[in-house]
Amino acid sequence: MAELPRWLTIGDVAARSGVPHTSLRFYEEKGLISSERTAGNQRRYSRSVLRRLAFIRSAQRVGLSLEDVRDALATLPDNRTPTKADWTRLSRSWDKELEIRIDALQRLRQRLATCIGCGCLSMKLCGLYNEDDQQARHGPGAPRLKAAAEGGRD
Repeated sequence: MAELPRWLTIGDVAARSGVPHTSLRFYEEKGLISSERTAGNQRRYSRSVLRRLAFIRSAQRVGLSLEDVRDALATLPDNRTPTKADWTRLSRSWDKELEIRIDALQRLRQRLATCIGCGCLSMKLCGLYNEDDQQARHGPGAPRLKAAAEGGRD
């Protein structure tokens, strides 16, 4: 059996991971992955970058920002590839944030169902579209700008 190459080109990584070249460059710019450069200044990636990309994409799929992912990867010693144990530990640290997001989405779904059910579709009164509108009492338009132009207060 032939030995697998230690280093992969950007095209190899894109083909194997399904991550476009542009995203690979972006992830590298953001410090999420790294590459070595050849004498001709071409990128060469370690095979372990494939596992790191799987980690990044999985974290994004559950709604984590690249900043969250970068912070998580920074906790790994020597910038190494995340293991199953790392994923378990890091995913537990995201539980609270994910619960907050789930709760917010459930409340949004409930409010949306209520809004559609009420049938008003009023831009002026809709709690979904115009929640906590502090300027409504001043009427339509740009009342603060109008008052300032007239030398008054809002």
